Amino acid sequence: MARIAGVDLPRQKHINIALTYIYGIGHPRAGTILDEAKVDPMKKVQDLSEEEVNRIRTVIESQGMVEGDLRKEVSMNIKRLIEIGSYRGFRHRRNLPVRGQRTHTNARTRKGRARERYRPRRRLRRRHKGSDQWSVISGQQKPLDPLTTSH
Repeated sequence: MARIAGVDLPRQKHINIALTYIYGIGHPRAGTILDEAKVDPMKKVQDLSEEEVNRIRTVIESQGMVEGDLRKEVSMNIKRLIEIGSYRGFRHRRNLPVRGQRTHTNARTRKGRARERYRPRRRLRRRHKGSDQWSVISGQQKPLDPLTTSH
Protein backbone atom coordinates (compact mmCIF):
# COMPACT_ATOMS: atom_id res chain seq x y z
CA MET A 1 0.00 0.00 0.00
CA ALA A 2 1.43 3.38 -1.03
CA ARG A 3 1.60 5.97 1.71
CA ILE A 4 1.68 9.56 0.47
CA ALA A 5 1.29 12.67 2.68
CA GLY A 6 0.41 10.48 5.67
CA VAL A 7 -2.49 8.76 3.88
CA ASP A 8 -2.61 5.08 2.88
CA LEU A 9 -3.91 4.99 -0.68
CA PRO A 10 -6.29 2.12 -1.56
CA ARG A 11 -4.37 -0.49 -3.55
CA GLN A 12 -7.14 -1.62 -5.91
CA LYS A 13 -8.01 1.87 -7.27
CA HIS A 14 -6.51 3.82 -10.16
CA ILE A 15 -3.91 6.33 -9.00
CA ASN A 16 -5.88 9.36 -10.28
CA ILE A 17 -8.81 8.34 -8.03
CA ALA A 18 -6.63 7.21 -5.11
CA LEU A 19 -4.90 10.60 -4.90
CA THR A 20 -8.26 12.24 -4.14
CA TYR A 21 -8.24 10.43 -0.77
CA ILE A 22 -5.65 13.03 0.30
CA TYR A 23 -7.23 16.18 1.79
CA GLY A 24 -6.60 19.06 -0.60
CA ILE A 25 -6.32 17.00 -3.78
CA GLY A 26 -9.33 16.74 -6.09
CA HIS A 27 -9.64 15.31 -9.58
CA PRO A 28 -8.11 18.28 -11.45
CA ARG A 29 -5.13 18.57 -9.12
CA ALA A 30 -4.59 14.79 -9.20
CA GLY A 31 -4.39 14.98 -12.99
CA THR A 32 -1.79 17.78 -12.95
CA ILE A 33 0.28 15.96 -10.32
CA LEU A 34 0.34 12.78 -12.43
CA ASP A 35 1.19 14.73 -15.60
CA GLU A 36 4.08 16.44 -13.84
CA ALA A 37 5.31 13.16 -12.32
CA LYS A 38 4.90 11.40 -15.71
CA VAL A 39 2.76 8.57 -14.31
CA ASP A 40 -0.10 6.92 -16.20
CA PRO A 41 -3.39 7.98 -14.50
CA MET A 42 -5.04 4.63 -15.25
CA LYS A 43 -2.36 2.64 -13.44
CA LYS A 44 -3.48 0.93 -10.24
CA VAL A 45 -1.80 1.85 -6.96
CA GLN A 46 -0.60 -1.73 -6.42
CA ASP A 47 1.19 -1.65 -9.81
CA LEU A 48 3.20 1.52 -9.06
CA SER A 49 6.93 1.20 -8.66
CA GLU A 50 8.73 2.75 -5.69
CA GLU A 51 10.31 5.31 -8.02
CA GLU A 52 6.88 6.45 -9.34
CA VAL A 53 5.56 6.81 -5.80
CA ASN A 54 8.59 8.94 -4.89
CA ARG A 55 8.07 11.16 -7.97
CA ILE A 56 4.42 11.68 -7.02
CA ARG A 57 5.47 12.46 -3.45
CA THR A 58 7.99 15.12 -4.55
CA VAL A 59 5.49 16.77 -6.92
CA ILE A 60 2.87 16.99 -4.14
CA GLU A 61 5.42 18.51 -1.75
CA SER A 62 6.52 21.07 -4.35
CA GLN A 63 2.97 22.09 -5.39
CA GLY A 64 1.67 23.25 -2.03
CA MET A 65 -0.07 22.27 1.16
CA VAL A 66 -2.11 19.10 1.69
CA GLU A 67 -3.53 17.19 4.67
CA GLY A 68 -2.54 18.49 8.14
CA ASP A 69 -0.90 21.75 7.02
CA LEU A 70 -3.90 22.68 4.87
CA ARG A 71 -6.40 21.79 7.61
CA LYS A 72 -4.41 23.88 10.08
CA GLU A 73 -4.34 26.89 7.75
CA VAL A 74 -8.09 26.69 7.08
CA SER A 75 -8.88 26.53 10.81
CA MET A 76 -6.51 29.44 11.51
CA ASN A 77 -8.25 31.52 8.81
CA ILE A 78 -11.63 30.82 10.40
CA LYS A 79 -10.30 31.70 13.88
CA ARG A 80 -8.88 34.96 12.49
CA LEU A 81 -12.27 35.88 11.01
CA ILE A 82 -13.95 35.19 14.36
CA GLU A 83 -11.38 37.22 16.32
CA ILE A 84 -11.56 40.34 14.12
CA GLY A 85 -15.36 40.28 14.42
CA SER A 86 -16.16 40.14 10.71
CA TYR A 87 -19.57 39.15 9.43
CA ARG A 88 -18.18 35.84 8.14
CA GLY A 89 -16.60 35.17 11.54
CA PHE A 90 -19.93 35.89 13.21
CA ARG A 91 -21.66 33.37 10.92
CA HIS A 92 -18.99 30.76 11.70
CA ARG A 93 -19.36 31.34 15.44
CA ARG A 94 -23.14 30.96 15.26
CA ASN A 95 -22.92 27.86 13.03
CA LEU A 96 -24.91 29.49 10.25
CA PRO A 97 -24.30 29.49 6.48
CA VAL A 98 -21.40 31.83 5.67
CA ARG A 99 -21.81 32.55 1.97
CA GLY A 100 -25.18 34.28 1.78
CA GLN A 101 -27.53 31.32 1.59
CA ARG A 102 -31.07 31.73 2.88
CA THR A 103 -31.85 30.52 6.39
CA HIS A 104 -35.57 31.18 6.72
CA THR A 105 -36.06 27.70 5.35
CA ASN A 106 -33.36 25.13 4.63
CA ALA A 107 -29.78 25.43 5.99
CA ARG A 108 -30.43 22.34 8.11
CA THR A 109 -26.90 21.02 7.57
CA ARG A 110 -25.38 24.01 9.38
CA LYS A 111 -28.18 24.67 11.87
CA GLY A 112 -28.73 21.06 12.91
CA ARG A 113 -31.99 19.26 13.46
CA ALA A 114 -35.08 21.47 13.69
CA ARG A 115 -36.31 22.01 17.23
CA GLU A 116 -39.96 21.36 17.87
CA ARG A 117 -41.98 24.52 18.30
CA TYR A 118 -44.33 25.08 21.21
CA ARG A 119 -47.52 23.23 20.53
CA PRO A 120 -50.39 23.24 23.03
CA ARG A 121 -51.65 19.80 23.97
CA ARG A 122 -54.80 18.64 22.32
CA ARG A 123 -57.68 19.05 24.71
CA LEU A 124 -59.97 16.11 25.06
CA ARG A 125 -63.61 16.15 26.13
CA ARG A 126 -64.96 13.18 28.02
CA ARG A 127 -68.40 12.33 29.07
CA HIS A 128 -68.67 10.96 32.58
CA LYS A 129 -70.18 7.57 33.13
CA GLY A 130 -73.81 7.66 34.00
CA SER A 131 -74.28 11.43 33.63
CA ASP A 132 -74.75 14.07 31.00
CA GLN A 133 -71.76 16.14 32.17
CA TRP A 134 -68.64 16.72 30.09
CA SER A 135 -65.22 17.66 31.43
CA VAL A 136 -62.22 18.99 29.57
CA ILE A 137 -58.96 17.25 30.32
CA SER A 138 -55.53 18.10 28.97
CA GLY A 139 -52.98 15.32 29.02
CA GLN A 140 -53.80 13.80 32.40
CA GLN A 141 -57.21 12.94 33.70
CA LYS A 142 -58.32 15.34 36.40
CA PRO A 143 -60.30 14.03 39.35
CA LEU A 144 -63.93 15.07 39.34
CA ASP A 145 -65.10 17.59 41.90
CA PRO A 146 -67.34 15.65 44.32
CA LEU A 147 -69.54 18.72 44.93
CA THR A 148 -70.52 19.19 41.28
CA THR A 149 -71.00 15.57 40.27
CA SER A 150 -73.99 13.48 41.16
CA HIS A 151 -73.80 9.72 41.40
